[in-house]
Amino acid sequence: MFAEERKTEILQLLECGKPVKVGELSQRFDISESTIRRDLQELENAGLIQRTHGGAISVQSSFELSYQEKEIRFFNEKQRIAQVAAELVKDGETVFLDTGTTTLQIAYALRGRSITIATNSMDIAQVFSEDLQVEVIVLGGSLRKPIRSLVGFLTNEMLSRLHFDKVFLAANAVDPELGVTTPNLTEAETKRHMVRAGKEVILVVDHSKLWEKSMCKICSLSEINLLLTDDGLDDEDAKRLSKYIKVHVVDRLK
Repeated sequence: MFAEERKTEILQLLECGKPVKVGELSQRFDISESTIRRDLQELENAGLIQRTHGGAISVQSSFELSYQEKEIRFFNEKQRIAQVAAELVKDGETVFLDTGTTTLQIAYALRGRSITIATNSMDIAQVFSEDLQVEVIVLGGSLRKPIRSLVGFLTNEMLSRLHFDKVFLAANAVDPELGVTTPNLTEAETKRHMVRAGKEVILVVDHSKLWEKSMCKICSLSEINLLLTDDGLDDEDAKRLSKYIKVHVVDRLK
């Protein structure tokens, strides 16, 4: 196992909220305790963990809505965003769909199209399981079970070797100055690779995510080509946000 793979797995273990111990990690990976201590030191230097006597704890905020809670919040708004997003896709294009409840609705809207879909979402891949028109590429990686998302070293390696006409990016929070953020460290890194893999990057979020901040930065708004959101964003806020990024408020601009 490569060092980066090992450190990614350590971060995933810490997501459960429990500390990790040097001795236990040494046995788990079948390497020396000095190597584990070096891994933990590098992770702490990167601001990803906090070392303790004999191990480490996570510095990550644990608050995040469950996938089921996210799915039912602003469901109609997400469907409208998805319809507009699907209209942006041309036949023959390669499209990446990030894991998310809004991107899941985009998947439903794209069924039957002559396109190639790549995704790190188990749920999105399932949408096209019996669709003979859509070619589907599922990225490998470590399964983040709460949202059925594939993330981490292997996912990032695949993304670094791929290029898409359009990337539809999901996020937990969007702030004009801080940028696009999410509470999960490993997922944030994978999303950064998504941004780099797209000719055009389209951020799809309902209005409740705007002017919010989470712990882990994905990218700045200047790295996004278009923001699609719903008409819960009022005119004044839309104008303010347009100073940072091109904004399309669905239903209002149609």
